[in-house]
Amino acid sequence: MRIEGLGKAVAPLDGPWQFHLGDDPNWASPSFDDSRWEKLTAERPWGEQGHPSYTGYAWYRLHLSLDSAPGNQTNFALLVPHLDDVYEIFWNGDSIGRSGKFPSYPIWYRSSDAPIIYPLGPGAPEFEPRLEHPFHGTLAVRVWKAPLLSEDSGRSGGFEGSPVVGYPEPLAAYKTTLDYQWLRANQFSFSEYLLYGIAGLLGLFSWLRDRQQRTLLWMTGFALSPLIRMVLYGMRIAWPVGVSNALGPPVSSIRDISLWFLLLWLLRLDDNQSLIRLVRRFAIVSLSVSILDGLLSLVDASVGWFWLIQIADALLTGIYFITATVPLALVALAVKQRRRLDLARRLLVIAAFLSGMMQVVQGLAPQGRRFTHWTLADKLREPIFHIYGSAVSLPTLTGIFLLLALLYTVYRTSVDDRRRRSLLEQEMSSARELQQVLIPESFPSIPGFAVTSAYCPALEVGGDFFQIIPLDGDFTLVILGDVSGKGIKAAIAVSLIVGLVRVLVENTHSPAQLLTELNRRLCGRMQGGFATCVTLRIDPDGNCTLASAGHPPPYLNDRELAIPGSFPLGLFPAVTYEESRLRLQINDHLALYTDGLLEARSKTGELYGFERISELFATLPDAARAAEAAVRFGQDDDITVVTLVRVPISKESTGIAADTQSI
Repeated sequence: MRIEGLGKAVAPLDGPWQFHLGDDPNWASPSFDDSRWEKLTAERPWGEQGHPSYTGYAWYRLHLSLDSAPGNQTNFALLVPHLDDVYEIFWNGDSIGRSGKFPSYPIWYRSSDAPIIYPLGPGAPEFEPRLEHPFHGTLAVRVWKAPLLSEDSGRSGGFEGSPVVGYPEPLAAYKTTLDYQWLRANQFSFSEYLLYGIAGLLGLFSWLRDRQQRTLLWMTGFALSPLIRMVLYGMRIAWPVGVSNALGPPVSSIRDISLWFLLLWLLRLDDNQSLIRLVRRFAIVSLSVSILDGLLSLVDASVGWFWLIQIADALLTGIYFITATVPLALVALAVKQRRRLDLARRLLVIAAFLSGMMQVVQGLAPQGRRFTHWTLADKLREPIFHIYGSAVSLPTLTGIFLLLALLYTVYRTSVDDRRRRSLLEQEMSSARELQQVLIPESFPSIPGFAVTSAYCPALEVGGDFFQIIPLDGDFTLVILGDVSGKGIKAAIAVSLIVGLVRVLVENTHSPAQLLTELNRRLCGRMQGGFATCVTLRIDPDGNCTLASAGHPPPYLNDRELAIPGSFPLGLFPAVTYEESRLRLQINDHLALYTDGLLEARSKTGELYGFERISELFATLPDAARAAEAAVRFGQDDDITVVTLVRVPISKESTGIAADTQSI
């Protein structure tokens, strides 16, 4: 091939090139006779020029003569576009550059589509570098094409564009132009991935602030995955294909799984536990097959049994795309159940359906196309329109539509969640106000007794309660109890019990009769729950009458009182309760407590237990000190403690009152 008057221009070496399948180191020699080789152009791969689906070694050769312009140097350079897959270039028998590594254990790069400039050096040694002689030599290109995978068309291999020759400076300027054209053609895609990245980072930072919002974590996984794939495949970074193909499938699987759980939440399907378990199984399958499929890329592609890897790749790909239909199933289920969907969720349903269909079709269309010769995969990638030279295809539009629909739906759902949290906080505030009534911060003095109390709810509101009610004749009624459960539900049950106690005490002062009437009224109104309770009536002389409904017995000084046990309140309507009587002496210490004190649990799972309670009350603590001991050990339930110490009437004729301490 002879090129004259090149000057500051560049010239494509489109051919014809001498071409031969196979491999022989002697084919790099400029003296080798290649006249019997077939001729191919460099503008198209060999798969489109009579060698479909060929993999392995092949050689290109071109005899080149260039006329040096007067006053110019006689050194030229060669710009090589994409070559599929590994190649080495020889000029007059000497290697001037290569991309990748030949078998065994071949390595090639996704960045090989970026043009590379190689210096040609001087012409053939049999010519003197005089102006009247052309720049002459032989270009030889050794190429190795990797085995085909399930989606390969079989039309690739070797040159996919003509090399270009010229002086170094014009050739460098030409490469700059090509790089700019590539960047401009991909600007819309880069903008799309940048949008994904911003959404992913916002989701990540929001999740780090509130890690209970798993939806933000799913949004992060969905949005950052395309950005990672762009770094692996679309940035001309020199990733070995084995590495990028090993990481790419799991990243795609993470995107799919994140979308599934986003749809479960956003389409209000997360109340179906069976569906959630099924989606989790699909997620495990999807991630497992994608990891295995990625690991296949690390196998030496030059081994003779690589066809087994190709079969495994096809099977794993098929399983993966079966799991890719999950979004379509979730959308269909949401529509079938006729759930009330607002505008944001309706848009999400449409976007998820279109994107899911596009993903399945786009993934399945190229499978086995070198046998079916279907062109659907190529047509899907064809641009619909251009924006400043950047092509926009149908998959790009459906992907952006899905991202925008997700962002809008997540935003609307987050606004609704904040509104619900605000209402819940108002309810919690009302519940705390209710709790202040059920657990009085101060109470009337009890003649002849010094009283302390402590209340430690496990949540913001709890299910413990106690009341101190003055009766006629200097008698005082003390009632302490514990409703099963915690939180607002328990607090509502407590409010019912306290209200009933206040009504019943107007008709009876007997602890046993009070519990009997209270139990009869609570049966059928506790929604499957129950309450334990201990009630005692005391007078200034130390006379005490007790009755218990399944509650832990009080401690008198260092021993537990032996009182008749019975069923808790709210279980059986015909239960009657018995009374016990005792007389408290001066300085006697009576302690009432709820089972949250007994059931305090350490970090190792050890219960506080009866032995520690006996040791604690043997020290005759006030209520605050007793409760603090259990909290330090490890609180697991509401804790309430009330202590009564009999004091001489002469010291405090009206009794001693104390405030409730909340810990």
